[in-house]
Amino acid sequence: MTNNKKINVLINGIHGKMGSEVLNAVCKDSTLNLIAGIDELAKQKTYLLPDQSKTIQIKKTIHQISNLNMVDVIVDFTNKAGAMEVIRTGVPLGIRIVSGSTGFDDKDYKEIEILSEKFQTGVFIAPNFTTGAILLMHFAKIASRFFDYAEINEVHHEAKIDSPSGTAIAIAKSIVDGKNEELCNTIPEKEVIKNSRGANYKGVSIHSGRMPGRVAHHELIFGAPGQTLTIKHDSINRESFMPAVIEAIKYIMKSNKFTIGLENIMKL
Repeated sequence: MTNNKKINVLINGIHGKMGSEVLNAVCKDSTLNLIAGIDELAKQKTYLLPDQSKTIQIKKTIHQISNLNMVDVIVDFTNKAGAMEVIRTGVPLGIRIVSGSTGFDDKDYKEIEILSEKFQTGVFIAPNFTTGAILLMHFAKIASRFFDYAEINEVHHEAKIDSPSGTAIAIAKSIVDGKNEELCNTIPEKEVIKNSRGANYKGVSIHSGRMPGRVAHHELIFGAPGQTLTIKHDSINRESFMPAVIEAIKYIMKSNKFTIGLENIMKL
C-alpha cells in the first residue's frame, strides 16, 4: 500500500454494467483510491471520475497501464479470459485480485492457487457478491439432507454470456455436498421438446432464463411427498453486490492466499 494508507484500485471491465457500479462504490469509499481502468472496448484514454476529483487512465489491456506498479488491488468483472489475464500478470507483481467473473474450471483454480502461493499474493473469487445468495447456498446445504428432489430456477438479464449462472451451479454443489450423494431426477418417458427438464447437475435440475428487465434471480425448490420447500433470492439492482465487493477488497489486502466464495468473509 502507498504512504497515504489508501488502497489503490484498478477496475478490469470498468465500462461494463458491473464495472460502472464498482467505480461508483470505490469512489464513495474514503479508504480506496481508484487510479486506473481497463476495458477492451475503451475509446477514450482518460476518464473523469463522477465526483470530478481527478482523471484516471483507461486502457484496453493491463499491459498498457503505465502506473501498474502503484496498483494494490485489481477488481475484475469481465469473463474467465479477462480475469485470467489480469491474474497471470498482476499476481507475480504482488497485485491482489478480487474477481466476480465466472466460468473457471478446476484447472484454472489450480493455476491460480499455484500463482497465489508462489508469490504470496491474495486472490479472491466469488460467483456471487450478495449476502442473500450466499445465505441461500448455506440454507440449501442444511436442507438437502432432508430431501431427495431439488430444482433450481435462475433468471438473468439477456446479455449474460453464460448459463447456468455461476451462482446456480454453486447452489447445486451446495445441495450435493450437504446430502453427500446425488439427488433423484425424474426423467420423462417422453420428452416432447429436448432438454425441457433443464440441465442436470448430479440430480439437481437447473433451468436458466435470459430476458430484459432482470438482474439476478435464483429460486431453489426442494420436493418431498406432500410438501415443497422454496428458498428464493432476488437482486433488484447491481448496487446489491457493492458492499461485499468493497469488503472483499479490504479482506484480500490482509490475505496472501487464494480464496473462493463470499461465505469465507461471512464466516459461514
